Amino acid sequence: MIAMTLSEIAEVVGGTLHAAPGDAARVVAGPAYLDSRTPVADGLFVAVVGERTDGHEHAAGAHAVLGSRPTAAPTVVVADPVVALGRLARHVVDRLTGAGLTVLALTGSQGKTGTKDYLAQVLASSRPTIATAGSYNNELGLPLTALQASAGTRDLVLEMGARGIGHISYLCGIAPPSIAAVLNVGTAHLGEFGSREAIAAAKGEIVEALPPEGTAVLNADDPLTAAMADRTRARVLTFGRTGDVSWRSLELDDLGRPSFELGHDGAWAPVRLTQTGAHQAANAAAAAAMALAAGLSLGEVAEALGRATAASRWRMELHERADGLLVVNDAYNANPASMAAALDALATIGGRRGRRTLAVLGEMRELGEHAHAEHQAVGRYAAQTGVGAVVAVGAAAAGIAEGARSTPGWSGTAVAVEARDEALSWVRQNAGAADVVLVKASRGAALEVVADGLLQPAATSAGQPDASGLEGGTSTP
Repeated sequence: MIAMTLSEIAEVVGGTLHAAPGDAARVVAGPAYLDSRTPVADGLFVAVVGERTDGHEHAAGAHAVLGSRPTAAPTVVVADPVVALGRLARHVVDRLTGAGLTVLALTGSQGKTGTKDYLAQVLASSRPTIATAGSYNNELGLPLTALQASAGTRDLVLEMGARGIGHISYLCGIAPPSIAAVLNVGTAHLGEFGSREAIAAAKGEIVEALPPEGTAVLNADDPLTAAMADRTRARVLTFGRTGDVSWRSLELDDLGRPSFELGHDGAWAPVRLTQTGAHQAANAAAAAAMALAAGLSLGEVAEALGRATAASRWRMELHERADGLLVVNDAYNANPASMAAALDALATIGGRRGRRTLAVLGEMRELGEHAHAEHQAVGRYAAQTGVGAVVAVGAAAAGIAEGARSTPGWSGTAVAVEARDEALSWVRQNAGAADVVLVKASRGAALEVVADGLLQPAATSAGQPDASGLEGGTSTP
């Protein structure tokens, strides 16, 4: 964060400073933060009243506080700390943009975090870059990220999420982008929005915020996204199989990692990614288009993509247990499209390595009235890809097992369990060292617990055998 005194912060956010005499000149130079357990030297603690805790009660020892009432530390008091945090971030972004900062923002129904991580690493290969950590993409996470930028930062990469119409517009008001991308319009959050058209209306707010001299990066392969070209005054640069930035000659290795040629404006450059899944090619192409719009060359982009590693947890993480069992931990989040992509990757790994495959799948949230049908469709897709066993975790995910069982010609095993420990026990008893297990669900299901448990040394007691084959061979209830 650029250095500011408490009196300056109070003026920017329209607050009142409650502090000891002389504290008005106290300088905040560290970033803003929310967790009082990890205070930041010279930072600004944002005291928020949550459902289970009140940040104001934990402000003692903070260098400075932004809150809705006075605390034991010097405090800028405002009506709404979240709104004030956004105002402060906008002030900092405006000052840094005037000094050469480029704001790049992206949204989409799936692939946001993976694409953001690619883009951040590509840009950071040539200039100082700050980017959203994980999926910190809402009205709190975005300004906290923006306030990490300093005078030396050249690129600010921001992931933007939406739970309704107007959310992305609000985020763009905090950090107006000059380069913005919409990756796709899927069915994630369908329960909140009601239709894909409503999702598109919300996602498209990001390109409406662009200035005429900006660049809108759009998915040419997604009709609802491509149509957003009519909603922006900015130049449009597309990505996809039919886009301005595209790929060809896609191949996957035995861990499902893609290699391909990345193309733009008649030139082609080889790329070999370190992350798993054919869908990574689209994520990389989207990141490449944004980096090209920011002034990097195709060669620079391709080389940096080849060095990029997974920067966010529980997204297609590959782990091998000591005995050889391969676990694909993709437990951070899930929607119908990302489930299909993960299942495709599982099938590729199993096929290339000659291994049996198992899928431990939990609930996909925020699908509304379509939830049961979408879970059944995922189960059918798992069976169609040849998964050897499907374990559906939780009552809301039971449709996955139903869908798998109903698939004509599938000879695999489908089980539905209520809890994570049951899923872990079943897989440990039925998966052998030569198998591959995918673990995936929406964040609330916390299936990373299952993935972590599977990586512990295989049990060999009579009560929990290290079996090399599945119990039975037919569907079970």
